[in-house]
Amino acid sequence: MTGAANVERREGFSQVCVWEGVVVAESEVEDFLAFIRDELGARAQYLESLTTGPGKGGPGGRTDVLFSVHEDDIGTFAIRRLRAGVRWIEDVFANGGDVLYPPRVLEYATWNATDETGE
Repeated sequence: MTGAANVERREGFSQVCVWEGVVVAESEVEDFLAFIRDELGARAQYLESLTTGPGKGGPGGRTDVLFSVHEDDIGTFAIRRLRAGVRWIEDVFANGGDVLYPPRVLEYATWNATDETGE
């Protein structure tokens, strides 16, 4: 489900997350969103699944799912996401993940994880 352009996020769904190594088929999107809601406590918007390119010493070829969470649910989701291995997209980029995805994916970031001021 790799698109040529980023998926437009619905209002209130600004924070993008990456779940590495998770495959969500088109027929499974509703179940995926229900899992995020029921198990991780957040309303989510499925964005896309991407296959990684080579980088950080790896050959690439892993499928990652990108989704956004509603800003009103971030407080609950922020802790629960850790047990599932879900990362903020900004943290992925700050740790060299920007080379794994097409350059357009950088536009999903809304803050800079390497900026200590959070701006």
